[in-house]
Amino acid sequence: MAAHYQPEGGTAAEISASVETGVRTGALPPGAALPPVRALAERLAVSPATVAKAYQVLRQRGLVETAGRHGTRVRHRPPVAAPRSALRLAPAAGALDLSTGEPDHRLLPPLGLHLAALAAATDEPIGYRDAGVLPELARLAHRRLAADGVPVDAVTVTFGALDGIERLLTAHLRPGDPVGVEDPGWANLLDLVAALGLHPVGVPVDDQGPTPAGVRAALAVGVRALVVTSRAQNPTGATVTADRAARLRELLGARPDLLLIEDDHAAELARVPLHSLSAVTRSWAFVRSASKPYGPDLRLAVLAGDEETVARVAGRMRVGAGWVSTLLQRLALRLWQDPAVGSLVTAAGESYRHRRQGLLAALERRGLTAHGETGINVWVPVPDETRAVTGLRDAGYAVAPGALYRLGSAPAVRITVSPLAADDIEPLADALLRATATPTPPPFTA
Repeated sequence: MAAHYQPEGGTAAEISASVETGVRTGALPPGAALPPVRALAERLAVSPATVAKAYQVLRQRGLVETAGRHGTRVRHRPPVAAPRSALRLAPAAGALDLSTGEPDHRLLPPLGLHLAALAAATDEPIGYRDAGVLPELARLAHRRLAADGVPVDAVTVTFGALDGIERLLTAHLRPGDPVGVEDPGWANLLDLVAALGLHPVGVPVDDQGPTPAGVRAALAVGVRALVVTSRAQNPTGATVTADRAARLRELLGARPDLLLIEDDHAAELARVPLHSLSAVTRSWAFVRSASKPYGPDLRLAVLAGDEETVARVAGRMRVGAGWVSTLLQRLALRLWQDPAVGSLVTAAGESYRHRRQGLLAALERRGLTAHGETGINVWVPVPDETRAVTGLRDAGYAVAPGALYRLGSAPAVRITVSPLAADDIEPLADALLRATATPTPPPFTA
């Protein structure tokens, strides 16, 4: 824990508030360890039960997590706004940053011409009464999804994939409900589940998506919702194959009451066919974001599903944020309709494929196992995450520790291929080999 910040208080509420203040101000940064329960109880002259209750409240709110023998730590993305400098440690000067999970900005479609044309074509401003999902956007989204085999009953628009998933979970679940999540899985989703007070149930993932055994186990413990990444799974690059989809549909068909959420965040950037699980349960939703193919600042996702599920999301938006800006919707519409933009997205997907395959092949030549069937990340199992991250840092590479994405799965590091040039791949593979090698014990001396 940061030596200059010590939690204070005489009640559980005061102690939890003090820890929250430390997180909010940046004095307790992500990953910072909190004092052991008994040690803090002794210093504050309160009972251990009081401190334990404070820590329980913080866990339920998603601010902290229990990290086994490492004690209680601040989550990587606690649901409290902190100074931006405290949210993420900058890589060392001169390091190649492979930790971000962002697309290559050089490959994103330029928006300037579309924005200018959009501004010239905008006539009367839209008021509150007329705002909502643009009919032409809904029609085109319906056609695009239907072409991929998604049976669209209804459609709406949300502020990105995670916003859509949050609205789905809050519309169907209550704090404490178990929800099946991929393990390893999307760090932001794991943080969201914690912030909502839901109970995550890890579902193991292989290169073909969630494993049947893992889904079966999650259903057996009574999960009320299951979130599945269709393609370009973050962090492993898994994609649900036709055979895996058939097996999962058979399992899920026995739980018609389950809320099934499919996340297709990479969309056409994934460059592999979609094998959807849609409509296998009564309540289902398919979420497709525009951020990866067209740019992270395009905060828009199409959410399709059964009529009741979509109506809950759209209705909750109506009494809150209202609607996704029609200007943003018109921009997405123009991007979808522009063949030149489609060609750029296709080229970007091919570029990521070459970089992933190049890195995977280089690691295989060195005897290292790695995963990255689709998407922009490669997942590399390692014996010790701390030593691997440190060794790569010393070699000039910043990578993401796998602990951010794991519940119970084995240690690994995530490498984003977006910044990689062809000349970077072999040196990076050499550095990974060194960083994951078993240390040689020092020679015995009498």
